[in-house]
Amino acid sequence: MSLGSRIFQREKLDRYLETDKKFIKTMSAVDLISLGIGAVIGTGIFILPGTVAATKAGPGIILSFIVAAIVCSTSAMCYAEFASALPVAGSAYSYGNLVFGEVIGWVLGWALILEYVLAVAAVSSAWGAYFQSFLKGFHINFPTAISGPFNPAGGTYGNVIAIIIVLLISWMLSYGMRSSTRVNNTIVFVKIGIILLFIVVGLFYVKPSNWHPFLPYGWIGGHGGVFGGAAAVFFAYLGFDAVSSSAAEVKDPKKNMPIGIIGTLIVATVLYVGVSIVLTGMVSYTKLDVADPVAFALQFVQLNWVAGIISIGALAGMFTMMVTMIYSSSRLIYSIGRDGLLPQFLGKLDKRGNPRNSLTIVTVIIAIMGGFVPLDQLTSLFIIASVDRLSVCILRDYSATA
Repeated sequence: MSLGSRIFQREKLDRYLETDKKFIKTMSAVDLISLGIGAVIGTGIFILPGTVAATKAGPGIILSFIVAAIVCSTSAMCYAEFASALPVAGSAYSYGNLVFGEVIGWVLGWALILEYVLAVAAVSSAWGAYFQSFLKGFHINFPTAISGPFNPAGGTYGNVIAIIIVLLISWMLSYGMRSSTRVNNTIVFVKIGIILLFIVVGLFYVKPSNWHPFLPYGWIGGHGGVFGGAAAVFFAYLGFDAVSSSAAEVKDPKKNMPIGIIGTLIVATVLYVGVSIVLTGMVSYTKLDVADPVAFALQFVQLNWVAGIISIGALAGMFTMMVTMIYSSSRLIYSIGRDGLLPQFLGKLDKRGNPRNSLTIVTVIIAIMGGFVPLDQLTSLFIIASVDRLSVCILRDYSATA
């Protein structure tokens, strides 16, 4: 077969279905929504509504989240349709191979892998720093040498907590999704419970006067307005696409995949809008341009005990995000190995129906990056990977319509 033929060769769906049938189908629609919420709702829900309200949209941040959700829904419906019609592992990589050919699938797959791996590495580093800060409240301090990225001049040689949390999550995932989903579901429910606690308690301290003017910057103002705010919060919804990586492990994917993907977007929107309503009602939007707007608002109305609980919610948010992204990236690596575009041992499943080899490779890479690379560098790399992925998607859509 010539190189040109190989590049544009499309894979056969029957072959994927035959190979992926070794996965154990254990996941329900609730598990999928939990997996999606784990990725979408992180610490950003405690930060973005306040900072974007203060700098771009005012109380109109409520509408900004709704507009962003409507835009995301177009992509979510595409993922839902693909995942239900093509219930195989690999998400956009496999879809690209089946519809456009091998080269498009390869580029899409690696764009997603880079985004997921860099996101987890950055979040694991942040989780380590946040956890250390949390423990300091109980007068527990870690030795400086193992409390930060590799920086001999600063006396730090590795973020041991970041490495441990990545290894812990991967160990949990290695036992299969039946047990992993129980743990993930529990932590997601705790996270949602903490967010709802803020919304319910905060409602008693809402002052309607704080919502006036509701659109201080208009719909498209000099500072951004509602649409400028929507552009800023759009990235808060990234992660729902990771749900499609689990299609081969879902019971009745034709029914449950659309519920899982669209359900994730709906639940996330309700939570983002709820937090935005309460936050801008508790404190004037002009005061919310701070590092931790939700904690600031709670302290502003003397609810320090709730602020302490929010810290647990932030840790839970980062944990579930890492679970989803490590899980999804291991399935992507497995899919590429399955097709022979990476060493074939990466495309093998163990006796539990898990891609243990690909999970191990992903874990080692993430642990090294999260433990030794500074957070600001990881964040910069993640932004580059996200932009690359967006560029690939635009080119893919253009080629489909040309």
